[in-house]
Amino acid sequence: MSILRENPTVLSVTEATGKGVAGLVKAAEAGEDIMVERHHKPVAAVIGVERLRRLEELEEDLLDGLLVLTRAATDSGGRSSLDDMLRRFGVDREAGRKGLDAEFPERH
Repeated sequence: MSILRENPTVLSVTEATGKGVAGLVKAAEAGEDIMVERHHKPVAAVIGVERLRRLEELEEDLLDGLLVLTRAATDSGGRSSLDDMLRRFGVDREAGRKGLDAEFPERH
């Protein structure tokens, strides 16, 4: 699978130079994917901003999916209460509430 569309336009660096930046931008705006090669090896790609945004969204979705799968694979099933976690960090819930009440009296 390629990030670029199935049949991108392939140009040598010389051909891309001949089209100029304006020509490359116009093609990308029209939805064309352009692969630029030097000595028959890809060195750059030109794509439209809408396509770039969609690729960025897909990347975020993949990272979110990876996080979910990682959490599912490593979940031991154990759960801790908030009070247990507070104790682990040496925080007393009541003392914390009193401190917040003193710092933010408008809460009440």
